[in-house]
Amino acid sequence: MQQPLLKRLFWLVIIWGGSVLALAIVSAGFRLLMTAAGFKS
Repeated sequence: MQQPLLKRLFWLVIIWGGSVLALAIVSAGFRLLMTAAGFKS
């Protein structure tokens, strides 16, 4: 039985959004560490 296209698209969007959010959090963490180390951009 194949899943409806809409449901698969929904999951794709959720996973993509989650990965973008995770990347943003890691990026913010690195920026904080760099600022703490004394680097400025």
